[in-house]
Amino acid sequence: MTKTPSWVDAILEWQWTGWLARLGLASAYLLGGIVKFTHFSAAIAEQEHFGFHPGWAWALAAISVELIGSLLVITGRLVWFGAGALGVLTAIATLAASPFWNMQGQERFMATNTFFEHIGLIGGLALAAILAEREKRPPYESSH
Repeated sequence: MTKTPSWVDAILEWQWTGWLARLGLASAYLLGGIVKFTHFSAAIAEQEHFGFHPGWAWALAAISVELIGSLLVITGRLVWFGAGALGVLTAIATLAASPFWNMQGQERFMATNTFFEHIGLIGGLALAAILAEREKRPPYESSH
């Protein structure tokens, strides 16, 4: 097994790396929540476009999850909850907005890419929650 280069270890151990990674992961959700909040009528129209009624209720739910979930992930508090909420929101939105299995041609190609990019985001959110929980545990102590 190859040893990790020292410069990579230094980056991974830097005190701000975890926070910056969580910020990057949650940034699209945070921005999405702000944009939906400041353009609420467009947020309602978006929800209704994808078949979610009443649109205002779904828009409020999406805004709440995006803002609160993002802040929880970014601050490192209740990451499991914030990441889980964002993951569920992403799964619902992805199924509604990117049903590539019902499409053909270029539209199918683009929707397939979007679908699996969002699956990747869900995986990233799960990893953020796993890492946050592991950071809380005491270091492993050998019984030998």
